[in-house]
Amino acid sequence: MKWVALMPLRAGSKSIPDKNVKNIAGRPLFAWSLDEALHSNCFDEIYVASDSSHIRETVAATFPVGVEVIDRSPESASDTASTEAVMVEFQQRVAFDVLCLIQATSPLTRAADFSAAKEKFIAESLDSLLTAVRSNRFLWNAQAKALNYSPAARPRRQDFEGSYVENGAFYLTAANILKRDECRLGGRIGIHAMPPETVHELDDASDWTVIEALLARREADARLRERLRRVKVVVIDVDGTMTDGVMVYGPEGEVLKNFHTRDGKGLERLGSIDVRVCVMTGEDSPTTAARIVKLGINDYYPGVKDKLVVLKEKLAAWCVSLDEVAFIGDDLGDLEAIVQSGISFCPADAVAQIQAAADYACSHAGGAGAVREVCDLIVDAHATD
Repeated sequence: MKWVALMPLRAGSKSIPDKNVKNIAGRPLFAWSLDEALHSNCFDEIYVASDSSHIRETVAATFPVGVEVIDRSPESASDTASTEAVMVEFQQRVAFDVLCLIQATSPLTRAADFSAAKEKFIAESLDSLLTAVRSNRFLWNAQAKALNYSPAARPRRQDFEGSYVENGAFYLTAANILKRDECRLGGRIGIHAMPPETVHELDDASDWTVIEALLARREADARLRERLRRVKVVVIDVDGTMTDGVMVYGPEGEVLKNFHTRDGKGLERLGSIDVRVCVMTGEDSPTTAARIVKLGINDYYPGVKDKLVVLKEKLAAWCVSLDEVAFIGDDLGDLEAIVQSGISFCPADAVAQIQAAADYACSHAGGAGAVREVCDLIVDAHATD
């Protein structure tokens, strides 16, 4: 079967001038979904059809390979023309078995969505498919009639199946269905469910603000994952990081500290991906030493007053660069190491200067799961390699 993708880009946009080629979160609007389609490897050919020479030139410059840019007739690009008009026009020029209509106004679409939808289309022998977001809202029409539930037997939210809201990200249509019905949906129809945030379509200026923020967050998350994948050594402070910072003194001067068992499990997970764990602290405590033995950590350095100096010495011996270090600390004694490490973290209750300097502030406090949070982030990032 020949799978072809088409993104129609019309020049006329009333709500946002030049919307389709306007930059959002650092890239032209059309580029987001188009790039994901390319990376999905789902399509034999990918096309952009536009009535604008400016749009065609911009697309060609952005995607010099992998995307073919073609003309779109004025008739199929008018204010009153349906999207089906350009699909039918396209079918008269390009042969395919399944057409994927991609809409630039849904830039949150991911490559995994195209792959999952294609797999579903084939597995369920579908004729067409739409993308949608599941909603557990109770729906009513203008005549005050409930559309998806009975008010007399109002279900609990957790028991409510809900409805699917079409989000317009993309559609799959078999060639025979489009030729017969001149409609993107027909025959045996399936739904590919997408994440809740993809319900947003870019129609006006208010949508732009929301979607740009979501795209920026996605890019920030991607950059964080890349930095986490480089981590070879995790260096952890103790008091206020592995513990809650509280020290309980016994009558003979012995010190008791609180450690969280989940942090221990997180450190164990790091061992499964060959990330070295190093514990470095300014204190020299028998209680901490006992905990380190229990955790099976070999690289334990107590009584360290200048953590960055000692860390550099150890890294030289391990043939590891600072750029490959993740450092977790909570107070001023950790500041230099936090600033110079490849990526740095702090518990939610770290002092203000550390929170300002760290790359990532945990949602958990010291001794209450902050270390586990960091370990899980690193392990999960390595798992996506």
